[in-house]
Amino acid sequence: MKIRILSDPRVILSNPDGIHNYFGWPSVARLQDGTLAAVASGFRLMHVCPFGKAVMIRSADEGKTWSAPEILIDTPLDDRDSGVTPFGEKDVIVTSFNNTVEFQRGANPGDPYIQAYLDRVASLPDGEKLLGSTFVLSHDGGKTFGKVMLSPVTSPHGPIAMPDGTLLYVGRFFDGHYDGEKGRHIGAVRVTPDGECTVIGTIEDVSPALLSCEPHAVLLPDGKIVVHIRIEREGYFTLYQSVSHDGGVTFTRPVPLLPKRGGAPAHLLYHSSGVLLSVYGYREIPYGIRCMASTDGGETWDTGNEVAVGYPSGDLGYPASVELSDGSLYTVYYARAEESGPAMIWGVNWTFSL
Repeated sequence: MKIRILSDPRVILSNPDGIHNYFGWPSVARLQDGTLAAVASGFRLMHVCPFGKAVMIRSADEGKTWSAPEILIDTPLDDRDSGVTPFGEKDVIVTSFNNTVEFQRGANPGDPYIQAYLDRVASLPDGEKLLGSTFVLSHDGGKTFGKVMLSPVTSPHGPIAMPDGTLLYVGRFFDGHYDGEKGRHIGAVRVTPDGECTVIGTIEDVSPALLSCEPHAVLLPDGKIVVHIRIEREGYFTLYQSVSHDGGVTFTRPVPLLPKRGGAPAHLLYHSSGVLLSVYGYREIPYGIRCMASTDGGETWDTGNEVAVGYPSGDLGYPASVELSDGSLYTVYYARAEESGPAMIWGVNWTFSL
């Protein structure tokens, strides 16, 4: 696989003039009217803090320019990873998740600003009412969004659209939201256009010692569903693959795709050329964004191809891609420009040949 950069990586979402200037964990998609929509967790102080909000920016010119951010999800808690998926004729889902007050206290024990805010949240009768894997729905093509709802699973880039007008959300069960089979922390959930969620399948964990999390799925033209799963702990930070041939009811046992420290998490895209692409973050030197490609529906992969490199910190990644009208790719991700600087959302336009 050969990658050619068409437009150098540039920052598309940041807040350079404020202290709430950390942005991370983005996704991107093309809405039904052709507009590109990118979402992220924004206006944060740092990697873990309670001030995150799920925000959206839009581009009407294939990623050349972007709008100012709109806030779509802002619970009293830490609204993190954000995914966006259009489905049906006019439906759009934006996803996120958050952490408990206790978790956020432990992550920032010496910060009086954060602790004072968390004191206020803890005093609210419904301060943790929206704790969990959150989402909002639009029924007018992403112009307006409804109330915050909860899903039993979470994933950085959210669900995928299915041919019947529903969504398939492959994600990690949020703590306390599943009492099913032991050793199966990744589930498949059917989401209806009105937000009703039903668990229809699970994926076997790789090992009791390893954490399976942050999956992303793609539906191929033949109905096959390919899932890439982040596997970590015990020195692992890599990707495994599982496959379903029955719409997400059953899945194969996950198998490794990359070396032990090969990178994660991934976003999958089926390109119009018939090539399956998986773009993922690489947190070893040289830090950056990499891509793997498959011409046989995920049976074999060409891995390790560099899309964007040279960043000063391993606090980066979570790339997501959309195909542009000319067949090239536009990939969003988060990274720092300087080691001590804030994280920002970047976009890069690129193409490939095999």
